[in-house]
Amino acid sequence: MNFRIEFEREDDGRWLAEISDLPGVLAYGATREEAEAAVEALALRVIADRIEAEKVGQKTISFASV
Repeated sequence: MNFRIEFEREDDGRWLAEISDLPGVLAYGATREEAEAAVEALALRVIADRIEAEKVGQKTISFASV
């Protein structure tokens, strides 16, 4: 599983990171790196929940920043 992380700088200076392939998986950070770490952690939780619910099989997971 490969996930693309998209970034956007908000007007207030915060960074928003989003994985559009996982609806609702987005996170803010004071820096791009903080937002990236937060969205990756959230994505891993969502994927783990899906694996536990047997909605997806166990696969290798990777992230790519855009």
